[in-house]
Amino acid sequence: MTTPLDGIRVVDLTRVLSGPFCTMLLGDMGAEVIKVEPENGDPVREQGTIREGLSWYFASFNRNKKSIALDLYSEEGKEILARLIATADVLVENFRPGVLAKMGFGPERLEEINPRLVTCSVNGYGSTGPYVDRPAFDFIAQAMSGFMSVNGAADQEPMRSGQPITDLVAGLYAAFGILAALRSRDMTGRGQRVESAMVNGAVSLMAYLASEFFATGQVPPRTGNDHPLVAPYGLFQASDGEVAVAPSNDVVLGRFLGALDLRDLLSDPRFDDNPKRFGRRAELKTIIDERMRTRSQAEWIAKLNAVGVPCGKVQDLAEVFADPQVRAQEMVIDVDHPGAGTVRMLGFPVKLAGTPCRVLRPAPPLGGDTGDVLRSIGLSEKEIGDLEAARIVRVAAEPQGHYMPRKPEPAP
Repeated sequence: MTTPLDGIRVVDLTRVLSGPFCTMLLGDMGAEVIKVEPENGDPVREQGTIREGLSWYFASFNRNKKSIALDLYSEEGKEILARLIATADVLVENFRPGVLAKMGFGPERLEEINPRLVTCSVNGYGSTGPYVDRPAFDFIAQAMSGFMSVNGAADQEPMRSGQPITDLVAGLYAAFGILAALRSRDMTGRGQRVESAMVNGAVSLMAYLASEFFATGQVPPRTGNDHPLVAPYGLFQASDGEVAVAPSNDVVLGRFLGALDLRDLLSDPRFDDNPKRFGRRAELKTIIDERMRTRSQAEWIAKLNAVGVPCGKVQDLAEVFADPQVRAQEMVIDVDHPGAGTVRMLGFPVKLAGTPCRVLRPAPPLGGDTGDVLRSIGLSEKEIGDLEAARIVRVAAEPQGHYMPRKPEPAP
């Protein structure tokens, strides 16, 4: 079975999360991703829980990649990188802006080496403007983008997202941009530069909050689990815990209140339009909570879904990964890692019917593919041996080969 990116070679100079997430997505689509690492490897190899010598954090974001360990401070290492770039379709890096050029691989040099190359930079603030030299981190990008300012309750401090959302969205946009640039290259024959920044990505997620600010000039307040534009909306108290309910328009609201036998609220002068309901959110929630406490979460979720009201339970990760819908969508997969056993990780959120994403290889050992990659760009065994002796490259374990993921056993 073919994959969408068969024949696309990606040189991956990224580390930690935003860049590796981007290149993992390309690898999942079938690209050959060559992860170029320093002698001590990507720092994430030593982060998170380590089992049988393997970081599950690293394994989860570096599947479907090869690893070559290369000293990019040496002239010999830079020459190898240049030869590798000459054979590539895509180069991805997440250094600060300007670092790649200081290494000797500025735009003119890359154009000279490979005019068909798509080059992608994943960074914090972009490559123009007064902040380009600032160090970036997910927490700071969440703060600087306005993302944190709208999360949390009005009477509490701003809240970050639990997930490293700016890293992930920057990587996702980078992969999207790379695919667009490859399509453009199909038409023009030439590559181009792609850039994705953490702050830009988070700003782009402000959605209707930004629209309302542009329209009114008013900074949106933090509203916790309440919707900033409509009411009622949020978490409501059943007899055994909360139920998340999202009646986002008048039609769904009518279904929701009808299911609760509270439809008369729609004609109550206190609540007969959205501005009034929004202004008296707390009072309305008290009425709804009182009714919902008469039944359990499961009862309300079944009843509300039956009449077309979006709702659900707030699940922790143990519940999520045991959920039959999540299992049916294969969002949990098990991958065999030679020497480290079976690693459980997240599955593929994009479902392609004809050319599905697959795990063709687990995350590589550091330098595990150095020999094969160097041979693919024309180096002889003697040259490889000499480079290894000079500690320009590291030739570690043999490549791990191709392994298909196994679906996890059903939850008990």
